Amino acid sequence: MTAGTELLTVPQVMERLQLGRTAVYDLIRTRQLPSLTLGRARRIPTHALTDFIHTRLDQEAAA
Repeated sequence: MTAGTELLTVPQVMERLQLGRTAVYDLIRTRQLPSLTLGRARRIPTHALTDFIHTRLDQEAAA
């Protein structure tokens, strides 16, 4: 992880994507949204969220 990489909580990702908890955990479970576990806490790097959004935008544009 590079210096300055912010880690987001699941509720923060839920708010940013306007999705429910189950939907966010489904994205994590299917490895569409990379995450890491620190103790019992799940964290999503901001760059992973940005990459996810760009990938989805590219997929929508190609459809």
